[in-house]
Amino acid sequence: MGKYDDIIHLPHHVSAKHPQMPALDRAAQFSPFAALTGYETAIAETARLVDRRIELDENRKEELDEKLQMAREQLALEPEIAVTYFVPDAKKDGGAYVQTIGIIKKLDDIGQRIFMKDGTVIPICDIYGLESSIFRSVD
Repeated sequence: MGKYDDIIHLPHHVSAKHPQMPALDRAAQFSPFAALTGYETAIAETARLVDRRIELDENRKEELDEKLQMAREQLALEPEIAVTYFVPDAKKDGGAYVQTIGIIKKLDDIGQRIFMKDGTVIPICDIYGLESSIFRSVD
């Protein structure tokens, strides 16, 4: 004789006071929930790769200084310039190297920034590379 043999064959109880819950609502009680809200986002952020900033040697710094001087002399001609620079990541150590191509609007010696015509502002200390047809003699 089993533990529940006396009740196993009884009819299912139906309440006279309370209506039966629809199957969809009943199933919703057992649906999964986000116990660890934000966990997936945190994992994705941890997995996101960032680049390390490359420290420039003195030769590279001199080359960039020469190119910036040439760009300053050619500002009136509005040559197109490709600037590769480091953008620090707001959430992690490191960042990314990006390239923008455009025309320099202004070189700010005091603030050490380049203002592009499209509104991009680039700190000179973050520049990794400058390319343009005006630099052919420097390369």
